[in-house]
Amino acid sequence: MKPVKEYDKLLHGIKHVHMIGIGGSGMYPLAEILHTKGYTVSGSDNNENEATSRLKTLGVKVYKGQSKENVEGAELVVYSAAVHEDNAERVRAKELNIPQIERSMLLGALTRKYNNVIAVAGTHGKTTATSMITQTLLLNKMDPTSVIGGKLPLVNSYCTVGKSENFVCESCEFVDSFLEFSPDISVLLNVDNDHLDYFGTMENLEKSFSKFVSFSKKCYVFGEDERALRVVKESGVPYTTFGFSGCDYTARDLTPGQKGLKFSVYKKDEFLTNAELSVPGKHNVLNALSAFAVCVDLGVEPKCVASALLSFSGAGRRFEVYGEVNGIKVVDDYGHHPTEIAATINAAREQGAKNIIIAFQPFTYSRVANLKDGMIKSLSLADRVYLTPIVASREENVWGVSSEQIAKPLSGEVVDDYNILADKMIKDAKSGDYIITMGAGDIYKAAGIIMEKLKNENR
Repeated sequence: MKPVKEYDKLLHGIKHVHMIGIGGSGMYPLAEILHTKGYTVSGSDNNENEATSRLKTLGVKVYKGQSKENVEGAELVVYSAAVHEDNAERVRAKELNIPQIERSMLLGALTRKYNNVIAVAGTHGKTTATSMITQTLLLNKMDPTSVIGGKLPLVNSYCTVGKSENFVCESCEFVDSFLEFSPDISVLLNVDNDHLDYFGTMENLEKSFSKFVSFSKKCYVFGEDERALRVVKESGVPYTTFGFSGCDYTARDLTPGQKGLKFSVYKKDEFLTNAELSVPGKHNVLNALSAFAVCVDLGVEPKCVASALLSFSGAGRRFEVYGEVNGIKVVDDYGHHPTEIAATINAAREQGAKNIIIAFQPFTYSRVANLKDGMIKSLSLADRVYLTPIVASREENVWGVSSEQIAKPLSGEVVDDYNILADKMIKDAKSGDYIITMGAGDIYKAAGIIMEKLKNENR
């Protein structure tokens, strides 16, 4: 039996759940799952987007903006981490004695309703690996419920709602959110230096990951990541490794394919199948290998895993190709850490990019303060670099950092208007080049503008 937390009981015997920030990538899939399971769901968001539109079509009441009237009649209020106690709806909920929980607690409560929870963690690759595992289980009739940090094209949603005991969830370490979860199987892709504004030291970060893994019965870990392997060993949980060599599951004989890499999959020294991906980069081979390890051990035939992964075209904002005009390819990516920046640029090179023109949107002052040198080194792999101002998110700039500090050593340029940015990048590009927008904020809007301008130029 899984340990029950006190707040789990809040979902019992109620009908109406109200969600503040319902259009966010972490909240929206939970809203859809609750709605599908028969709860009356309402919510509010300051912005209207694709997620709020989809929820409205499902019959969910979504309010534009937050006001105290929105929580009337609710029996439970769920809020995202960005929503503070002084929010009008939270204040009113407190006045009405309506219980309130943060969204990670709701997801944690859901993990205790399923008997086979696969929780995917790591500094990089969580969304893609979660998507790959979900797609493989879906296409092999294992009917999973899932919560994903990006859109899975197969279902055009951030979640799936199945009837089996399989539950796949992306598990984020920020502010120890994943410590609310109760996984049966944990997947640890890597452990890198991020969120140190919260954790303070790498030792604290590793301890958090180790505690998360310790909740599971078994872990799948990238065996060539020294920190990740140390974390799992410290947890005391039985584990299976995946990687390119010296691991339980390995990918060998990598060669270029049409869109991604081809490789052979082995379990120990036993050949399982050949595979090919439709997403580029060696990092995605590792993501795919985690899906192979998990799904094969769950009973999916290796060739069926390979077929499912070949049809995987990527998760939203993960090397998402917006299109190609006159030989110029436009790509958007969520990467905001030096390791992710380098992986995306290298993936574009593997696809034959002649020149890479990148617009990077730094996310949070603390991350820039901690990782500025790494950002400069990774961005130097591109041929031309633009930056936007830093997205503050939840922070004040007490570090005195700026995008100009990154741009200067790269002979780059900081542009704060997406229309102007689009014009500059298009002017730089020629056939065979890649234009890449990258960051965790709203830089994807620039990719849309670039595509429209290229199409208009081509008419």
